[in-house]
Amino acid sequence: MTAGSRAWVGLAVLLCALACGVALAARWLPPEAIDWQPGLAARQPWRAFSAAALHYSALHLGANLLGAVLVGALGVSAELPTRMSWAWFAAWPLTQFGLLVKPELLHFGGLSGVLHAGAAVAATQLLLAARGRRRAIGAAILLCILVKVVSEAPWGEPLRHRPEWDIAVAPLAHATGLLAGVLCALLAHGIATLRRSPRGA
Repeated sequence: MTAGSRAWVGLAVLLCALACGVALAARWLPPEAIDWQPGLAARQPWRAFSAAALHYSALHLGANLLGAVLVGALGVSAELPTRMSWAWFAAWPLTQFGLLVKPELLHFGGLSGVLHAGAAVAATQLLLAARGRRRAIGAAILLCILVKVVSEAPWGEPLRHRPEWDIAVAPLAHATGLLAGVLCALLAHGIATLRRSPRGA
């Protein structure tokens, strides 16, 4: 496993560990103590990190842990450089801060937005740096995420109740995750390209 893959898997494991830790502490820790709240974003910006660890049901937690495993495997198979792990880490809080466009979303918790960001980072890197079939795979993944996000109509009601879920879903988090992931991957790729360029070019 490359250094970049180890860093990527390490971040996926960290997300899972935080989520499991918060689930174990849920008996003593009220959700409002760590969830995302737009009214507290300026005074308590750390909630942009902690909210990702909060889950509102066992199904919610289980689905996101599985998602973290899949995103982790995607990063390993894509052989991502270490800078893309940093891009995913940077996209983590940006995903939550993007929710400020809908201040009526008063509370939010869960990994889904950050997982969308991770998948977007991996796909963007493949699209920018890979060749042939691997580049096509990156483009296909990115297109699938985009279609999924658009189909969820994140510009609509901030929370949706779906029969397959025992919690309300916030599609906007998937959209902000996609946007944050792509932007952070582009920035990381651009910085790396500038560093490789000959001086004075």
